[in-house]
Amino acid sequence: MSIQFSKQLTATETPIPGVVLYQLPVHGDNRGWFKENWQREKMMALGLPDFKPVQNNISFNEKAGTTRGIHAEPWDKFISVATGKIFGAWVDLREGPSFGAVFTAELDPSQAIFIPRGVGNAFQTLEDRTAYTYLVNDHWSADAQGQYTFLNLADETAAIRWPIPLGEAELSDKDKAHPRHSDVTPMSAKKTLVLGADGQLGKALRELYDGDTSVEFAARGDFDITSEAAYAQKNWKNYSTVINAAAYTAVDQAESPDGREAAWRINVTAVAHLARTAVEHDLTLVHVSSDYVFDGAQQVHSEGEALSPLGVYGQTKAAGDAVVSIVPRHYIVRTSWVIGEGDNFVRTMASLAGRGIAPSVVNDQIGRLTFTQDIAAGIRHLLDTGAGYGVYNLSNDGAEQSWADIAADVYELSEASRDAVTGVSTEEYFKGKSVSPRPLNSVLDLSRIKAAGFEPAPAAVRLRDYLKS
Repeated sequence: MSIQFSKQLTATETPIPGVVLYQLPVHGDNRGWFKENWQREKMMALGLPDFKPVQNNISFNEKAGTTRGIHAEPWDKFISVATGKIFGAWVDLREGPSFGAVFTAELDPSQAIFIPRGVGNAFQTLEDRTAYTYLVNDHWSADAQGQYTFLNLADETAAIRWPIPLGEAELSDKDKAHPRHSDVTPMSAKKTLVLGADGQLGKALRELYDGDTSVEFAARGDFDITSEAAYAQKNWKNYSTVINAAAYTAVDQAESPDGREAAWRINVTAVAHLARTAVEHDLTLVHVSSDYVFDGAQQVHSEGEALSPLGVYGQTKAAGDAVVSIVPRHYIVRTSWVIGEGDNFVRTMASLAGRGIAPSVVNDQIGRLTFTQDIAAGIRHLLDTGAGYGVYNLSNDGAEQSWADIAADVYELSEASRDAVTGVSTEEYFKGKSVSPRPLNSVLDLSRIKAAGFEPAPAAVRLRDYLKS
């Protein structure tokens, strides 16, 4: 066998999405050769996912013509040849538009290939005493075999041109019995889990992902985010993403002893459980934050502004943000003045307008409404486009308003007089009441999420549509 020494480490995309062929530097002399078979830093710089391998397996094959496959396992694999030479064949057996795509190549010890979960792997040895190695990111177990997807080596649709005809090759009886293309059930994608699916945002996410079987919804009764036992009972290998739409949001009640305990338990301790789970299982964690992490001293809040919460609720949300920030794959979606299905400010004002009541409403807190349909759409956009991880402000767009301005808009859209709304200061409105302090400025800078390709709808448009519905 002749190996080309001292090649540069390079990566080549293949027709199968996510399958990448690597040329490896091999250094040799009269004694033999040496190669860096796996070098995380260099390979990540070339775009290889940090797939966190946990087990290395070697398949030794005594004779040329030994043929194995086509097996798609529920984990990612980095495959190379330790000694000898193989003809490799890979078939996409994942659910989706690339199902059935085929790629073949001859591999010697100077090459390696990355095979994502669900792509079928097969090889035929071209030399005696060939060793084929697998670096994988999950531990093999007998139970895991039940999640494999198989394709017959002789499948006519794949039409793989084996160098040694299968009739002359060494095959196992199991491999001979694998199904043809038409009988294969594609391997489904890993799931997205939505927690807090019974809340305002959870309901919007349910509507947005309606009919998408890759998204699973867990309401409070389905998964207790505060229970460590709940995390231990979940098979996280089946998930790629968790959207945390659960939160303690009773801003004023959080100032009481019981409320303070509940706010920290739900907004911080539970989030720490989620963050640890995301790190351990390499999940993407989407977490929803709040304008209350700021004191409102700045007129417009950017993602990079230092956290400065005023009350207990804001403090717990800020602590939750800090916890989530340690997760390598995270999105913190920061919102303000959320409106969705259920009790909220807009519905209250519409009810008062309908009953002819003239309310006093705070006029020195400035911000923008955020409708849950836009939060849901923004989250989906970040996930679908693979936007850079980190913090994204997300409210509706348009003019900055006070609560009194919004109340007046609601009255007008409800065919009542704007003049029925009287503006008062925050200090005057809450005089003599035990409440949490509020940031006076809650306007969020939307430039980052817009640069990521998402354009939030104007708040005025959403408000009109909301009241119509």
